[in-house]
Amino acid sequence: MSNTVIHAAAWLISPQAPPLAGGALALSDGIIIAAGSRDELIRSHQAPVIDHPGCAILPGFVNAHTHLELTHFPAWRLRTNVDYHPRRFVDWLIQLIKIRRGIPAGEIPASVSEGIRMCLESGTTSIGEIVTDPALAPLYRGSPLSGRLFFEVIGQDQHRFETMLKAALAACPADSDSRFVSGLSPHSPYTIAETHLPRISAASASRALPLAIHLSESAAETDFIFNTSGPLADEFYPFVDWRQYLTAPRHCSSSELLDRAGLLTASTLAVHGVHLTLADADALKRRGVTVALCPRSNERLDVGRAPVALLRKLGIPLALGTDSLASNDSLSLWDELRFALAAFPHELSPADVLTMATIGGAAALGIARSHGSLEPCKFANFQVVACPKEVASSEKVLEQIVFEGVVQDVFVMGERYTGGENQGDEGLQTVC
Repeated sequence: MSNTVIHAAAWLISPQAPPLAGGALALSDGIIIAAGSRDELIRSHQAPVIDHPGCAILPGFVNAHTHLELTHFPAWRLRTNVDYHPRRFVDWLIQLIKIRRGIPAGEIPASVSEGIRMCLESGTTSIGEIVTDPALAPLYRGSPLSGRLFFEVIGQDQHRFETMLKAALAACPADSDSRFVSGLSPHSPYTIAETHLPRISAASASRALPLAIHLSESAAETDFIFNTSGPLADEFYPFVDWRQYLTAPRHCSSSELLDRAGLLTASTLAVHGVHLTLADADALKRRGVTVALCPRSNERLDVGRAPVALLRKLGIPLALGTDSLASNDSLSLWDELRFALAAFPHELSPADVLTMATIGGAAALGIARSHGSLEPCKFANFQVVACPKEVASSEKVLEQIVFEGVVQDVFVMGERYTGGENQGDEGLQTVC
């Protein structure tokens, strides 16, 4: 086939399969049509071969939780003279709102575009993005990235909430394009009135829209949902002028609250999950919920560490997310998975974190049919990673790549990402 090309490397590494020495991919029209040994693919396909000596080919990473609108946050913090280091989660939340309120809407697209570039250059080809302004959707859909856009809904006031939900639903096309599909993101149990939760559940079910929810991120959230006490009640609600919406103590957890409203389903992505109890985790397991871990963000905000051993023991599906540059140092999933291995040395292995950053993330976003592994019929989204040194053993190569590999090239739909200011098709260069 004239439009077929073969990419070959020292190793082909795909989740849930043994590393293949001398592996290769055959691509056609942006789709993987075959994966196997270099010699085998050359024999079966009359196609040019692009060699990547001393490198491994891996799937493009799937970052399950991002806020690319906040990519320029570090610069905004300096510019707006709100540059201090918050002591607690609620202090950080208030700082974030103060800074974001001072940024003109016209500056957000550049922040998003920079985030797209940073993801791609670090080997991420798909994201689960929280979108606060539906007008930004074309920026993502016109970029080389793919994944799911979760349109955020938030608020206590009935009119404001309904307005946001209507705008979010309008931004979810009935027939999503092949790169980005849609979802809803009820921000968190403490930023949405309990009376609005069933409305979100109904909208999600009627349109088959998956949900992404910040869940049990901090002890402050736990205290607020159970007793309507703590810094969220005493400081955050007054700051955003929500005093009149404080409720009587619910005497339940965030997970229980969401479950009562029908928001915990097999298409729900729970983000963070730091303060999940055994009862909470059991509920997530029963409902088929996936958890997106963001360990560096949790560390930065000093909210604790997720109960990874418990989640794995129960068999709850896990994915990895970087969150935003408002609470992290980079948008690189390589940085995230290496931190996760250091934070959970007894709970996670190199194979575990690779799975979480690839097929686990794709499954979390509901895009695993076309993303997350190097298999025929999937998108030709992959990264070429330099092996730090020659490795003869398949048992050692995965560990070495995970800890020391360096991204050399990124390919999206079979085309090499070349960067540049314009993140659309101009950022792709065909290799066929």
